[in-house]
Amino acid sequence: MPAFEYRALNTAGKEERGIMEADTPRQVRQLLRNGELIPLEVNEVEQKQKKSESGGLFRGGRLRPADLALMTRQLATLVRAGSPVEEALGAVVRQTERNSARRVFSAIRARVTEGHSLANSLGLFPGAFPVLYRATVGAGEQSGHLPQVLERLADYTENSQHSQQKITAALVYPIVLLLVAVGVVSALLRFVVPKVVEAFATLEIELPLLTRMLIASSDFLRDYGLALLVGIGLLVAGIVWLLKRPVWKHRYHRLLLRLPIIGRIVRGVNTEHFARTFSILASSGVPVLDAMKISAEVVINIPMRESVLQAADRVREGMPINRALERSGYFPPMMVYLIASGEGSGKLDEMLERAAIQQERETQARVSTLLSLLEPGLILLMGGIVTLIVLSIMLPVMGGMSQIMH
Repeated sequence: MPAFEYRALNTAGKEERGIMEADTPRQVRQLLRNGELIPLEVNEVEQKQKKSESGGLFRGGRLRPADLALMTRQLATLVRAGSPVEEALGAVVRQTERNSARRVFSAIRARVTEGHSLANSLGLFPGAFPVLYRATVGAGEQSGHLPQVLERLADYTENSQHSQQKITAALVYPIVLLLVAVGVVSALLRFVVPKVVEAFATLEIELPLLTRMLIASSDFLRDYGLALLVGIGLLVAGIVWLLKRPVWKHRYHRLLLRLPIIGRIVRGVNTEHFARTFSILASSGVPVLDAMKISAEVVINIPMRESVLQAADRVREGMPINRALERSGYFPPMMVYLIASGEGSGKLDEMLERAAIQQERETQARVSTLLSLLEPGLILLMGGIVTLIVLSIMLPVMGGMSQIMH
């Protein structure tokens, strides 16, 4: 039974939106009228998606990471309990409250009801379900292990969301501290220093170098503050524009890998994503070459992604996976060693999972260390700047008092 998205007016004249399953749009309108609603627009979700792919506007084709993790877990639990995929999707649709998520899963359920596979139905929404997700579900359907595959996908999406939340929460305090520091210093230079300068004008003394530098900074911020703000905005926009160009984006990603601390974090994050994705695909029955190419898509860093694709070509020619990845020089020796052990023992997926866990722990430790150094560093920097401002104000005052006493 297809799903339809509707807009209607209630008895109070307010617009309501929702998703309803029916055989035809006419039946949807009749059901709305029976519910004392005046239908304004009724569109089949699948047709709306197709229209968006040809240039229309479709805002429901994406899911938040939290929604994807939650609904994958619900679907995995229901399928594991023996519910048919169609019924499990229907239960997921009924339990969610977000219209965008209901729209996506209603369209998927309608496709499954028509006889399409779940993986094929997920392909309607490539923005919501990445290649990894669709390929893994397809492999699970073909091998008859869909419940187990959905369980692993649920674990993967939940772990990814949890890691993202931890990093975001860890970055909140340093960012807020930096913004406060910039705001305090700017306020002092813009509003406090000019008042003090007026008092200095009555003192017939030579101002210290530190005070003159402070006054010059205050005058510059007063006269060119707006231009400076616009210039910073244009600089950021220019950098963003350059990074959208493939050549500059490649150079930027290569530069990140060469930075002392940031480079290790970037390598660790991308290695963990690659290893965990490769493990899920390998355990789901996806061929190794296809699994490597699909896993390359989750590698954000372009040089590392290219190295994975080159390694896949070498594996096609007969080279072992561990040696093909080792030649790139981007992947840590521990992961290469674990992959070699997995190839030799026939437990590649387990060794890849261990490599992913090991890289995740190392990356989290490095990020925690960096943040633990960044926070006190920002506090010291802010305190140093404020101290310099106070000294530049106090030195002329103390000099004037000493002249008066003599």
